[in-house]
Amino acid sequence: MHKILVSGCLNGRPIRFNSTKVSVESDIWDRWESEGRLVAFCPELAAGFPVPRPPAEIVDSTASLVLGGRGRVEEDNGTDVTDLFVAGARLAADRAAAEGCVIAVLTDGSPSCGTTYTYDGTFSGGTVEGMGVTAQLLADQGLRVFPEDRLEEADRYLRSLGE
Repeated sequence: MHKILVSGCLNGRPIRFNSTKVSVESDIWDRWESEGRLVAFCPELAAGFPVPRPPAEIVDSTASLVLGGRGRVEEDNGTDVTDLFVAGARLAADRAAAEGCVIAVLTDGSPSCGTTYTYDGTFSGGTVEGMGVTAQLLADQGLRVFPEDRLEEADRYLRSLGE
Protein backbone atom coordinates (compact mmCIF):
# COMPACT_ATOMS: atom_id res chain seq x y z
CA MET A 1 0.00 0.00 0.00
CA HIS A 2 1.32 3.42 -0.98
CA LYS A 3 1.76 5.81 1.92
CA ILE A 4 1.24 9.58 1.99
CA LEU A 5 3.39 11.99 3.98
CA VAL A 6 1.14 14.73 5.37
CA SER A 7 1.87 17.93 7.25
CA GLY A 8 1.40 17.24 10.96
CA CYS A 9 -0.97 20.18 11.37
CA LEU A 10 -3.35 18.62 8.82
CA ASN A 11 -3.90 15.70 11.14
CA GLY A 12 -5.79 17.81 13.67
CA ARG A 13 -2.84 18.82 15.84
CA PRO A 14 -2.54 22.54 16.80
CA ILE A 15 1.19 22.69 16.04
CA ARG A 16 1.45 25.52 13.52
CA PHE A 17 3.62 28.49 14.46
CA ASN A 18 0.61 30.17 16.09
CA SER A 19 -0.70 27.00 17.81
CA THR A 20 -3.42 26.37 15.22
CA LYS A 21 -4.22 23.43 12.98
CA VAL A 22 -5.59 23.13 9.47
CA SER A 23 -8.78 21.09 9.26
CA VAL A 24 -9.20 18.75 6.33
CA GLU A 25 -12.74 17.56 5.79
CA SER A 26 -12.90 15.20 2.86
CA ASP A 27 -14.12 11.71 2.09
CA ILE A 28 -10.80 11.11 0.35
CA TRP A 29 -8.86 12.08 3.49
CA ASP A 30 -11.14 9.90 5.63
CA ARG A 31 -10.61 6.93 3.28
CA TRP A 32 -6.83 7.38 3.28
CA GLU A 33 -6.88 7.57 7.07
CA SER A 34 -8.99 4.41 7.43
CA GLU A 35 -6.65 2.61 5.02
CA GLY A 36 -3.66 3.55 7.18
CA ARG A 37 -1.94 5.55 4.42
CA LEU A 38 -1.33 8.82 6.28
CA VAL A 39 2.09 9.49 7.79
CA ALA A 40 1.81 12.76 9.75
CA PHE A 41 5.06 14.68 10.13
CA CYS A 42 5.92 18.27 11.03
CA PRO A 43 9.40 19.20 9.80
CA GLU A 44 9.50 22.30 12.00
CA LEU A 45 8.76 20.38 15.21
CA ALA A 46 11.18 17.64 14.17
CA ALA A 47 13.90 20.27 13.75
CA GLY A 48 13.31 21.56 17.27
CA PHE A 49 11.00 24.55 16.89
CA PRO A 50 8.59 25.16 19.79
CA VAL A 51 4.85 25.80 19.65
CA PRO A 52 4.07 28.62 19.44
CA ARG A 53 7.01 30.12 17.57
CA PRO A 54 7.69 33.35 15.68
CA PRO A 55 6.48 33.39 12.08
CA ALA A 56 9.19 32.63 9.53
CA GLU A 57 9.46 33.27 5.80
CA ILE A 58 11.88 32.57 2.98
CA VAL A 59 13.58 35.95 2.50
CA ASP A 60 14.81 37.27 -0.87
CA SER A 61 15.23 33.72 -2.11
CA THR A 62 13.62 30.44 -3.12
CA ALA A 63 13.48 27.04 -1.45
CA SER A 64 15.95 25.67 -4.02
CA LEU A 65 18.45 28.37 -3.11
CA VAL A 66 17.90 27.70 0.60
CA LEU A 67 18.60 23.99 0.06
CA GLY A 68 21.69 24.88 -1.96
CA GLY A 69 23.09 27.06 0.82
CA ARG A 70 22.51 30.32 -1.05
CA GLY A 71 19.21 31.43 0.48
CA ARG A 72 17.78 31.96 3.93
CA VAL A 73 14.73 31.64 6.12
CA GLU A 74 14.20 34.25 8.83
CA GLU A 75 11.80 34.78 11.68
CA ASP A 76 9.93 38.09 11.78
CA ASN A 77 12.44 39.31 14.40
CA GLY A 78 15.34 38.82 11.96
CA THR A 79 16.68 35.58 13.45
CA ASP A 80 18.15 33.33 10.74
CA VAL A 81 16.56 29.88 11.06
CA THR A 82 17.73 28.49 7.73
CA ASP A 83 19.66 25.58 9.22
CA LEU A 84 16.64 24.40 11.19
CA PHE A 85 14.38 24.53 8.13
CA VAL A 86 16.89 22.54 6.08
CA ALA A 87 17.29 20.02 8.91
CA GLY A 88 13.51 19.62 9.15
CA ALA A 89 13.26 19.08 5.40
CA ARG A 90 15.91 16.36 5.54
CA LEU A 91 14.14 14.66 8.44
CA ALA A 92 10.87 14.75 6.48
CA ALA A 93 12.55 13.23 3.43
CA ASP A 94 14.08 10.51 5.61
CA ARG A 95 10.70 9.74 7.17
CA ALA A 96 8.99 9.64 3.78
CA ALA A 97 11.60 7.20 2.48
CA ALA A 98 11.46 5.01 5.60
CA GLU A 99 7.65 4.80 5.40
CA GLY A 100 7.53 4.22 1.64
CA CYS A 101 5.63 7.42 0.90
CA VAL A 102 5.06 8.13 -2.78
CA ILE A 103 3.23 11.45 -2.44
CA ALA A 104 2.97 14.24 0.08
CA VAL A 105 -0.01 16.42 0.98
CA LEU A 106 1.27 19.56 2.63
CA THR A 107 0.03 22.84 4.08
CA ASP A 108 0.24 25.50 1.39
CA GLY A 109 1.84 28.83 2.26
CA SER A 110 4.22 27.42 4.83
CA PRO A 111 7.97 28.12 4.49
CA SER A 112 8.40 24.37 5.03
CA CYS A 113 5.36 22.78 3.43
CA GLY A 114 4.10 25.27 0.85
CA THR A 115 3.54 23.50 -2.45
CA THR A 116 2.18 26.22 -4.73
CA TYR A 117 3.01 29.39 -2.79
CA THR A 118 4.84 30.77 0.23
CA TYR A 119 4.81 34.15 1.90
CA ASP A 120 7.08 36.67 0.20
CA GLY A 121 9.62 37.31 2.95
CA THR A 122 8.37 40.77 3.89
CA PHE A 123 6.01 39.62 6.68
CA SER A 124 3.29 41.77 5.09
CA GLY A 125 0.96 38.94 4.02
CA GLY A 126 2.11 38.99 0.38
CA THR A 127 2.73 35.70 -1.38
CA VAL A 128 4.91 34.37 -4.17
CA GLU A 129 4.60 31.26 -6.29
CA GLY A 130 6.91 28.48 -5.24
CA MET A 131 7.52 25.75 -2.73
CA GLY A 132 8.63 25.68 0.87
CA VAL A 133 11.91 24.06 1.83
CA THR A 134 10.49 20.63 2.74
CA ALA A 135 8.15 20.51 -0.26
CA GLN A 136 11.05 21.37 -2.57
CA LEU A 137 13.33 18.68 -1.14
CA LEU A 138 10.59 16.05 -1.37
CA ALA A 139 9.88 17.04 -4.98
CA ASP A 140 13.61 16.97 -5.77
CA GLN A 141 13.70 13.42 -4.42
CA GLY A 142 10.84 12.29 -6.66
CA LEU A 143 7.74 12.61 -4.51
CA ARG A 144 4.74 14.35 -5.99
CA VAL A 145 3.61 17.08 -3.62
CA PHE A 146 0.09 18.45 -3.40
CA PRO A 147 -1.51 21.20 -1.32
CA GLU A 148 -4.27 20.21 1.08
CA ASP A 149 -6.95 21.66 -1.22
CA ARG A 150 -6.11 19.35 -4.15
CA LEU A 151 -6.98 15.98 -2.67
CA GLU A 152 -8.89 14.85 -5.75
CA GLU A 153 -5.81 15.40 -7.90
CA ALA A 154 -3.61 13.63 -5.34
CA ASP A 155 -6.03 10.70 -5.20
CA ARG A 156 -6.10 10.37 -9.00
CA TYR A 157 -2.30 10.34 -9.06
CA LEU A 158 -2.14 7.78 -6.24
CA ARG A 159 -4.64 5.53 -8.04
CA SER A 160 -2.59 5.81 -11.25
CA LEU A 161 0.30 4.17 -9.41
CA GLY A 162 -1.75 1.08 -8.65
CA GLU A 163 -1.10 -1.12 -5.66
